[in-house]
Amino acid sequence: MTTTDLIVWGISAIMAIAVGWSRYVKHTTREKLVTELAAMDQEKREKILSRLNPKEAIELRERLMRRFPSQ
Repeated sequence: MTTTDLIVWGISAIMAIAVGWSRYVKHTTREKLVTELAAMDQEKREKILSRLNPKEAIELRERLMRRFPSQ
């Protein structure tokens, strides 16, 4: 292996770790938000969801229905 190969592999590994970490953080943040939304009363929840991007609001509503069916 040459020095260039090692540098390319090292950069690739760092990028893979960064992508994985960002996905993990996004997932944990979403789950925390879903838990907080479930704890709110319905009016406040709808007010917050109406402020979000429609695509994200739909995704959060689906997660709420899957995770907390009675909500």
